[in-house]
Amino acid sequence: MTSVLIALGTNLGDRRYHIARAIHALRNFVRVVRVSTIRETAPVDAPPGSPPFLNAVVAGYTRLSPESMLAQLLNIEKRLGRVRRGLPNEPRVIDLDLIFHGAHRRHTRTLTLPHPRYREREFVMTPMRELRLDWR
Repeated sequence: MTSVLIALGTNLGDRRYHIARAIHALRNFVRVVRVSTIRETAPVDAPPGSPPFLNAVVAGYTRLSPESMLAQLLNIEKRLGRVRRGLPNEPRVIDLDLIFHGAHRRHTRTLTLPHPRYREREFVMTPMRELRLDWR
């Protein structure tokens, strides 16, 4: 099993419900061991007038490869109603980002590991620190 860290965000509709549904869906392929507190955060680099987000992180273990994991995350987003219109950081029903997948490093057109901007995102770093993970 490989350790994974997934960031969750939502700023449309019933935000707590979307987070709960996403975590439930993650349990189909991730052995979830820790879930951070859900926090409301201001949108970052989003279109003007974007509503606030709810954010959390989930830590766990999976048997999936990084690419299969990404495919599953995108599938959950789609099933929960996310529509991608191509506008960067647009409001969304759910956003699932693979932050870490063990010690894997990737830099492809579709996947970069670790996530390239996680250290710049306080909405990822604060819940990550809360979990007090001892991963190296």
